[in-house]
Amino acid sequence: MPVNGKRIILLGTLFPMLSAGVLAQSEEIETLDTTVVQSASEELKQAQGVSIITEEDFKRRPVTNDIAEIVRTMPGINLTGNSSSGQYGNKRQIDIRGMGPENTLILIDGKPVLSRNSVKMGRSGERNTQGDSNWVPAEAIESIEVIRGPAAARYGSGASGGVINIITKSPDEASTTITAQTELSSNKYEGDNRRFNLVTSAPLSERFSHRTIVNYNEQDADDPRVNLDATDVTTGGSAKAVGAGREGVENIDVRTLVRFDQDDINRWDFEAAYSRQGNRYAGDNAFQGVSYPVDENGNVIIPDAEDLAETDPQSLIGEETLVMHRRTFGVTHNGEYDFGDSFSYIQYESTSNSRLGEGSAGGGEGRINSLEMTTIKLENITAKTEWNVPLTLGGFNQTATFGAEYRKETLDDSVSNQLSLNVVDDGTIPGAEIDPASRPSETDATLVGVYVEDNIMLTDSITLTPGLRFDDHSKAGTNLSPSLNASWQASSNIMVQGGISRAFKAPNLYQLNPNYVYYTRGNGCPVDFSNLGGGCHILGNPDLEHETSVNKEIGINYTNEEGLNAGITYFHNDYKDKIGTGNVPPEYVLPGEEGGEANVQVFQWFNVPEAVISGLEGNLLFPVTNTIEWSTNFTVMLESEDKSTGQPLSIVPDYTVNSLISWQATDALELVLSAQHYGETESPTASVNSGAVIEADDREAYTITNINAIYALDESLSFNVSVKNLFNESVKREGTQASNAGANTFNEPERSFLLSATYQF
Repeated sequence: MPVNGKRIILLGTLFPMLSAGVLAQSEEIETLDTTVVQSASEELKQAQGVSIITEEDFKRRPVTNDIAEIVRTMPGINLTGNSSSGQYGNKRQIDIRGMGPENTLILIDGKPVLSRNSVKMGRSGERNTQGDSNWVPAEAIESIEVIRGPAAARYGSGASGGVINIITKSPDEASTTITAQTELSSNKYEGDNRRFNLVTSAPLSERFSHRTIVNYNEQDADDPRVNLDATDVTTGGSAKAVGAGREGVENIDVRTLVRFDQDDINRWDFEAAYSRQGNRYAGDNAFQGVSYPVDENGNVIIPDAEDLAETDPQSLIGEETLVMHRRTFGVTHNGEYDFGDSFSYIQYESTSNSRLGEGSAGGGEGRINSLEMTTIKLENITAKTEWNVPLTLGGFNQTATFGAEYRKETLDDSVSNQLSLNVVDDGTIPGAEIDPASRPSETDATLVGVYVEDNIMLTDSITLTPGLRFDDHSKAGTNLSPSLNASWQASSNIMVQGGISRAFKAPNLYQLNPNYVYYTRGNGCPVDFSNLGGGCHILGNPDLEHETSVNKEIGINYTNEEGLNAGITYFHNDYKDKIGTGNVPPEYVLPGEEGGEANVQVFQWFNVPEAVISGLEGNLLFPVTNTIEWSTNFTVMLESEDKSTGQPLSIVPDYTVNSLISWQATDALELVLSAQHYGETESPTASVNSGAVIEADDREAYTITNINAIYALDESLSFNVSVKNLFNESVKREGTQASNAGANTFNEPERSFLLSATYQF
């Protein structure tokens, strides 16, 4: 390629908004021979560790509200917390290959969703949040890409487990879709659901088009009595603490996009979105749910509402105690040039996290203690540019991918870092302000990354994809993420694929902030470091390093012309420098406020030396007849262990099996039978918080079976009728790990009946 052409490509990489006209008109660029070579990103999307969820899948497995309900049916996916504590057990989030929700990067149309970072992180590494999988209604989604393993390393921080990319519907043609849905539970203590949304798109002119999404959803909270019979925990013989059921939620979503097709080369998307998620409280906190008094015979007494204090969890059941507001504005550019293609965007994301006052120390962590609403604000500016350039080098056809990414995160929290330190202000703790009034409320960090991948066709059957990503974090320093993926078309039916990568996650702003204080009041110090009289503190640590993992996988897949598709993949992740607050020696032992003998132990977040995760994933798609299709996938967790403690990293089943049979009974009617089987889940034997011994039963294996019918009355009107948990499998929460519930820290909804109607014109 001539030098001028290279300069133009470099200019386009740095300034994509200026590049289109220059590149389109340049006669200096050499035209390559016509050769079909996929970009690295497209090749990796077809790798063994990738699943695609389509519109058809949403019809076959209708979701109540959150897309996590269908994503969990993909191989390698479970719903868990970020540790094995079981805290907020009914707010489980998407966990890929046991790496935890914080290592699952969620994208909407390729742009990161970071709103959960506005929620403080507790001592065990958990956040009181629903996560970031519920900002787009199912009816507005065209597809979801689920990327697992080494292929995810190119996405940077937070993708060590994998990536969930939600792709919204395009405004390519004029149409309007209106959907109304309701779901009723057979259990009087479980919440019902109602949802209504509209998706409309149309051309505005020859070059302009638009798409607008409006959604309203209301999910009722579970009554705390839903778990009453499953809970045995008592407090001093005078009360029974009941693990909370599922919180309700009210969603309001408005998302609008204007597309400008500048010419055959350049396309611009201008999008603005607003979402409001308000909860319906179910009595949860970090260590227990609500407590009911018991009489002398141990029978639970249900108190009258007027006898309760205003801040008593029972008086707030079903009320809104927290609200998340998320606002975004983004500009996206897609280019299709003679030399390749590009994808670039800049996005502003603002999240306001408002909630009633909560305890932030010991056993009262997360417990509502004030009716005053406080707000934490998070602002993110993210930008990315990625270019795919086909070329021939060294006699090999290939496609090189070049990219750069920018993330600026600013957190304004005048609430969570205001807890007093019970120590003398002598400057012993570097970076920490002892006086809460002197602590700054704002903290920020910037992450800049650049990466390159090359999809090389070594032969007609062997493709090699090396990659390298470099990131620089303003607080935690630099990280290098090399990767190598390969595929071999062993025959017309058999594909062998494998990969290895080094992935990472930067510490969050709470973990890095020396002014973010947790006081173990009421919950005790770590078991090996007894209270010296002044309690134990846990502080943020500005010297934390990135969490890293080396992710490996190898798999084989078989397909034939009859539609059979079968594969199996082995994955192994060596997890290093995971950030935790476990049972390690204190960083400081200091005198208390009154001076004198040292009686206060100060711990900090630290990097756990080593952990390991390994397992198997498999899939089978079998067309039984022209009208009957059977698909199954499974996940087996072979190992999930923190090497320093011997404890599991998260609460996940030993294995899961997801199976679905669909029958196109007539042109208008499709019947679907699906089931999710979850194997036994091992209970931890030691507390994540203190290291204290836990004696709890493992969660027994269970199966959830669903049946639904999709009926198209005509081209405009269709219905979906579903019975979820057909055989009414009962799975109840007994509390959190801290209350010796072990792995029994969540509910599965009992039998429910869903009906939805969709009208399209």
